[in-house]
Amino acid sequence: MEAQKPNPVAPKTSAIKPIKKKSNAPGIKNAFLVILCCFVVAVCLFMFVYGADSHFNEEGHPQDILGTIYKGGVIVPVLQTLLLTVLVLSVERAIALKGAKGKGSIEKFVANVKGCLAKNDIAAAQQLCKKQQGSVAAVVSAALTRYEEMDKNTVLSKEQKIATLQKEVEEAMAIEMPTLQQNLPIVATLTTLGTLVGLLGTVIGMIKSFQALSASGAPDSTELSTGISEALINTAFGIATGAFAVISYNYYTNKIDKLTYAIDEIGFTIVQSFAATH
Repeated sequence: MEAQKPNPVAPKTSAIKPIKKKSNAPGIKNAFLVILCCFVVAVCLFMFVYGADSHFNEEGHPQDILGTIYKGGVIVPVLQTLLLTVLVLSVERAIALKGAKGKGSIEKFVANVKGCLAKNDIAAAQQLCKKQQGSVAAVVSAALTRYEEMDKNTVLSKEQKIATLQKEVEEAMAIEMPTLQQNLPIVATLTTLGTLVGLLGTVIGMIKSFQALSASGAPDSTELSTGISEALINTAFGIATGAFAVISYNYYTNKIDKLTYAIDEIGFTIVQSFAATH
């Protein structure tokens, strides 16, 4: 009886090793701690600075702007918390996006990498990424690493290699983009929240003013002025918070869009360069 021949084993395809990635954009991960710290600072300012006796006369009337701010009432620390949060997160985003951009001009970096790809000099392009650093360079470096792997791969078809390169660029972008946009949704929320809280303080101040006017006999001028001060101070802080938040959000969104465009451009160039030379 003839011995049964073993089935031929299919040749093993070379596994595509995943490239370990992590975001290269610095930033504050927990914005709640920022809000909490800003609240503590705002309360301390309200109680110990604005509310100091030196800002009021013997009758309790404010003598300067700090005393007038204190007369704005308990809504003032809330509004100052929102304003301080916007300022702190704006500075944090400036530092984070500067780190994401890297050490040199993004436009020059993209042009230099394109030049290296035109010469098929992947090693020189990788050196540019190490020198540039930042989020854009991280995405490009990951794509170039996969480019070299696909160049040496003899198992996958050309279409599969191009698809793998495209997937690598998309995955690298998916890691970087959330970090770039981190904390911006909070700033966007404060755009509306600051205005609404300021409006609430305005309404409360006007209610106190009308209560002073409706009192029997002569209106209480002290209560009337206190109510008006509360309304105006809260209005001012609410408008300032909303204005700073709008400016900050739009400014950093525009900077992120520029970084995203640079990543898209260089990613497309890498894929097209591979397709043209293989």
